[in-house]
Amino acid sequence: MDMSHAYIAARRSSALIDLSARGKIAMKGADRASYLQGLQTNDVEALSAGEGCYAMFLTPQGRVESDALVLHLGDELLLDVHPTVTIPLEERLREFVFTEDVTVENRTAHWIAFGVHGPEAAALVRAVAQPGAGGSDTGLVGAAELAGLPECHHRSGEFAGAPVVVARSGEIGEVGFVLYVESTRGPALRDALIEGGAAELDASTFDLLRIESGRPVFPADLDSETIPLEAGVEDRAISLTKGCYVGQEVIVRILHRGKGRVARRLVGLRFEPDTQPPVSGAALTSGVDAPSVGAVTSAAWSPALGRPIALGYVKRELAELGTTLMVQDGERWKSATVTARPFLPLPGA
Repeated sequence: MDMSHAYIAARRSSALIDLSARGKIAMKGADRASYLQGLQTNDVEALSAGEGCYAMFLTPQGRVESDALVLHLGDELLLDVHPTVTIPLEERLREFVFTEDVTVENRTAHWIAFGVHGPEAAALVRAVAQPGAGGSDTGLVGAAELAGLPECHHRSGEFAGAPVVVARSGEIGEVGFVLYVESTRGPALRDALIEGGAAELDASTFDLLRIESGRPVFPADLDSETIPLEAGVEDRAISLTKGCYVGQEVIVRILHRGKGRVARRLVGLRFEPDTQPPVSGAALTSGVDAPSVGAVTSAAWSPALGRPIALGYVKRELAELGTTLMVQDGERWKSATVTARPFLPLPGA
């Protein structure tokens, strides 16, 4: 499989992905942070304007209902979520407002978003979106400073007279950003980014890049059967010092009583070069015709490695690096080796 132009650009220069379908929910009001604090896993009350975090909404049983990028925009909090949960999450956020000073607004149709990733992404974003030109920021932010921002931290910029939010992202293991702008400015912003050198990524190529980085995403690798600790995302998603939140009891019990042990773990899987990627959901076994010990969640052919790679969950005792597993493809069995993530040496992973 040849490397596409967009794939090469994402790894060597800059590439653009349209994220407009993602849900964007704004929360306003004096109690917005304290209200949201008890509904998700991270410490949003500790955020200041310009900061952000990755968080999860859990069931009382500690399973993932949704994840979210949470941005503190000053007078409001913005939640960036997967399209499939936008409406249910919006309804849930409204449902529990009683006397709190909180308003919930679905901005999905009014704001557009683009992801810009690659070694030259920071320079391109600085030139086009001028972070530091908007809001309360003083002075343009340099490319190196942009690249050094923690995940979800952001700066206010300006494009064609409209405000732009520039948030740090690392989803494919490269320096990356998500740019939010009002929908009417979206086409012009896209054109400016392309004119500046960004290649356009389709969804499948972006997913390949994401799998190479070894990062699980909702809902492919994180769903209603997943405890965050199984996916190894607790350092990004869970505050261990904040107050109570939905699902906390399960997380605390595993961490303290169970010493962090879970029944299964998310692992990277490397296949032989002469095979095709397994389908999502394919059962993993310890040998031919043996019982299932897990399942593949995301898979793709990696042109950089010249072989299929995948993410999947396996029983804890089989998650050691170098463990050989099997996947059935029709009448043929494929071998897979548990491999460190990311699959490639990536600067932002």
